[in-house]
Amino acid sequence: MKVPEIMKQRMAFSFEVFPPKTDKGMQTLTGEGGVLDKLYTLKPDYISCTYGAGGSNVGLNVEVLKSIKKSGVSIPITHFTCVGNTKAGIKEQLETYLSNGIDHILALRGDLPFGWKGTGGDLHYATELVKFIRDSFGDKFTIGVAGSPEGHIQCRSIEADIAFLKQKQDNGADFIMTQLCWDMDQFRWWIDAIRAAGITMPVDVGIMPVLDARATINMALSRNGCVMPRALSELISKYWTFPDPFTADAEPKDAKSDAEYAQKKSDFREAGIEYTIKLIDEYRVAGIDGIHLYALNKYDDVARIVKESGIWDL
Repeated sequence: MKVPEIMKQRMAFSFEVFPPKTDKGMQTLTGEGGVLDKLYTLKPDYISCTYGAGGSNVGLNVEVLKSIKKSGVSIPITHFTCVGNTKAGIKEQLETYLSNGIDHILALRGDLPFGWKGTGGDLHYATELVKFIRDSFGDKFTIGVAGSPEGHIQCRSIEADIAFLKQKQDNGADFIMTQLCWDMDQFRWWIDAIRAAGITMPVDVGIMPVLDARATINMALSRNGCVMPRALSELISKYWTFPDPFTADAEPKDAKSDAEYAQKKSDFREAGIEYTIKLIDEYRVAGIDGIHLYALNKYDDVARIVKESGIWDL
């Protein structure tokens, strides 16, 4: 069954992982009894796998996806970008995916590597990539696309962003996976706005569990330009552990501070898990079609979120 078909029947549930940079990391993720094997026990409908800017680790991406396909438990979905890619190169890579039984794809422009002013390839936007995939492969791929409830940070307006999302649908996209969004008022407005614009694709919501303050701040500000609601900002402030979240050597040095630091990080993780579960509650009430949890190549915390939020019961 294809992902959009699952979403028509019930709310879907899935994970996102990334290709590790080391052999040890790959073994931890894909080896027997590894993270993927543990995630399979939760019966996710699909698992997506990212790759680095410009497709820098696409080989490992394929290996992870092959492992997911082999499990027979979840549908493997690859992230795919047009950054630094020719049309011939895109075709060749997509044929490789198909030859390995991977027929679901999240079609993205991709983050530009530092210093780049354009994609450095034949295609410049996700709208073009979706059309190219459809024209080249017909219905062989199920195509997901990114949606930005707060508007893409490089788009001139939220209205323009929604128009481009409609264009992705018109070019052959099948479902939406949202970028990070903690602002539920904005998300509810966006859902109404895209439906009013004639966008009928099911919406799968991407959620990064709030587990680490530094990672939360970094993801919000450096990647997406997300609004951080007052409740989330208060959470970070309450368990603040460093003078500068972007300074690597801001860790405490003496034993007493180490103990306090470790306790605050633990307390923040507990509060963050509770915050994430409440966020999932709000998304479900908003009538979304799927929950896509960034697993961060780990199991314990996301498993707890899945079980305590009630997603597992679905």
